[in-house]
Amino acid sequence: MKTKFAASLVFALSATTAIAQDLPQAGNTWFTDGQAAIKAALAKQPNTSTAKNIIIMISDGNGVGTNYATRLFHGQQNGNYGDENVLPAETFPNLALVKTYNVNAQTPDSAGTGTAMMSGVKTKAGVVGVNENANRGDCASIEGNQVLSMNDIMSAAGKATGVVSTARITHATPASAYANSVDRNFEDSVPEGCTQQADIATQLIENLKDGTIQVAMGGGRRHFIGKDITDEEGKTGKRAEGENLIDMAKEMGAYYAWDQATFDAAPMDGSAPILGLFESSHMKYEADRSGEPSLAEMTGAAIKALSNNENGFFLQVEAGRVDHANHDGNLARVVRDGVAFAQAVALADELTNDEDTLIIVTADHEHAIAFNGYCGRGSDILGLCMGIDGAGIKHSNEALLAKDGKPYTVAGYLNGGGSVLREDVNWVGARPDLTQEEATDVDYLQQALVPTSSETHSGEDVAVYAKGPFAHLFDGTVEQNYIFHVMHHAATAE
Repeated sequence: MKTKFAASLVFALSATTAIAQDLPQAGNTWFTDGQAAIKAALAKQPNTSTAKNIIIMISDGNGVGTNYATRLFHGQQNGNYGDENVLPAETFPNLALVKTYNVNAQTPDSAGTGTAMMSGVKTKAGVVGVNENANRGDCASIEGNQVLSMNDIMSAAGKATGVVSTARITHATPASAYANSVDRNFEDSVPEGCTQQADIATQLIENLKDGTIQVAMGGGRRHFIGKDITDEEGKTGKRAEGENLIDMAKEMGAYYAWDQATFDAAPMDGSAPILGLFESSHMKYEADRSGEPSLAEMTGAAIKALSNNENGFFLQVEAGRVDHANHDGNLARVVRDGVAFAQAVALADELTNDEDTLIIVTADHEHAIAFNGYCGRGSDILGLCMGIDGAGIKHSNEALLAKDGKPYTVAGYLNGGGSVLREDVNWVGARPDLTQEEATDVDYLQQALVPTSSETHSGEDVAVYAKGPFAHLFDGTVEQNYIFHVMHHAATAE
């Protein structure tokens, strides 16, 4: 027999929102916040205007797990528990889950994933701007298998385009904006006898020269100069002796920036193409950055420069070093670059109008990151897993111990350089003891299980967040190449 309370509960749940306020929990903050979220969701209306501008922002390696770590770190840095925090992209009204595999790889590579997002077709691991009929490293197989990127398509439609990355600008994801290559590693040269394609750096310069790309900023200076040429920071290049693509770019009228000062002086009026190469290889991690612009600064500059085109623009932005810190198993640098990416997303949103600008925020893949234990709320995402306080909210401030009697961190990796297994004892090992101070040091490598030279990608889905024209098309679980089709539809819809 139902109690009076249970009967009233059934009635309230079947009644209107107004009647739901009679529930005994109606005054609870969680309840009122949930009611407000429902109202906001009901008020959403799809934007079916043509997108004048499109910005795709890719945090390389920022799957759902890595994003979770960044969310907590950002919130905890602001003095909160962390899990109540909301990153800028997480406020966007539309989202979906994205399947990231390459056609020949369950766990994807960034060249294949970048090509899927930028061209609309899935392809093999390790190839850029070609379909699945091309074979990695086989120059002859490129013939007839090249694909056009969003940059190509938007440029042909009269829009300005750009690409920004904290990785080398010739690296896999940024290269997917402008290059066609049977190997992502052909950054500064191609094999002897390979006449069917140019190297990736040369292709970027050609795109700047013909006006397909107006802004290109990132690292990778070494791939634009010869082995006999020393750059502004005293480092030599990797190209054949005598080759200098930077000088070539300047001779054709491009503005060249290589540090913070030259970046600050760059013309943002659209009067000249901009080539920014701020490191010999990848740009610095955010934790170590000095003398070069942040990802947010580069994003803001690119938007300002590209906005001078009255027809609009297309921009790809990549936080490339989130991926690299994950490969190192160094979560402290992962989350700091993740916060720098969040700042770039916030600035891109601030500088544009939702009515005519589609902003897409996503990742190309996830990593083998994992989260441990029944940690109490507020446990430092970089530190030890603290126990749950049954009488309060914040953790107990006492580290949980594993069966070996030692504490463990909130986050770790399933493989990588931080493996607790040691080669010098025949791959048998014991976990070292660990203090909170050691675990939260910026150079600390998270404990891992399988010993590998570099932590690997993983194959699970990533999220895509979107706002602006046709952002409502992101819904459910989609293939990664679908992202291109939303962008293309938004730009061409009438």
